[in-house]
Amino acid sequence: MNITEREFTQLVHEQKSTIYTVCYMFARDKDEAADLFQDVLINLWKGIGKFRNDSEISTWVYRVSLNTCISADRKKRKMPTTRLDMNIDLFDDDDTDSRQIQVLRQRIQRLQPLDRAIVLLWLESLSYQEIADIVGLTPKNISVRLTRIRLQLKQMKD
Repeated sequence: MNITEREFTQLVHEQKSTIYTVCYMFARDKDEAADLFQDVLINLWKGIGKFRNDSEISTWVYRVSLNTCISADRKKRKMPTTRLDMNIDLFDDDDTDSRQIQVLRQRIQRLQPLDRAIVLLWLESLSYQEIADIVGLTPKNISVRLTRIRLQLKQMKD
């Protein structure tokens, strides 16, 4: 598939929320999410010529985004670093809902990359079939994995 820079920009504009959501779920902070977003864009640009229209373009974008973030996550785990954060947000939400969302996000971050991807896609309201197409499993397998993931999230200690 040959694509112009303008068409690529349009594709990114249409899919930026999907890309950012995937990056956000794999990132520990805004800077890391932005870096992952850039990596995804690079991989989309490099791979767009190989897209064969076998699936929806959105499915392909999800797959590239997930693969990019999972690869970065694996590299990050191999080379642990300590990061100093000098930017403290004094206006950080501290109500009950915000804390529950943060706890859920932290628990999701502790899942294996494929399970994290499945939860992300499920939270995006994709059907089991769409999730299966993106991650390369069967819809039945997605159903079973989601049941196990929910149980795992409930049993996690903070």
